[in-house]
Amino acid sequence: MTTVWLTIALLAVGTVLSKAAAAIVLGFHRPGERMLAVTALVAPALLTALVLYETFGAHDGEGFALDARAAGLGVAVVALLARAPMGAVILLAAAATAAVRAFS
Repeated sequence: MTTVWLTIALLAVGTVLSKAAAAIVLGFHRPGERMLAVTALVAPALLTALVLYETFGAHDGEGFALDARAAGLGVAVVALLARAPMGAVILLAAAATAAVRAFS
């Protein structure tokens, strides 16, 4: 088993355990509206952080890199703002990244 699959398995188990712990701690008590609003923002914030890290992080793990991935992300943002379907957003971003890599 590779390190990647081990990490995925540990994260899956950790997710299940944290959900079970929340159910045990809270019981039948429903969280307040403010708490629900805050927790609804956690997943998009984490996804944004991961996308930015993977886009602008250098391959050697140190520093900042501006390469074809940034062009793909920029095209994806524009397509999302134009309310394009998700499939089109992915294809446009992949095409932009491939075009920049082909011509650089």
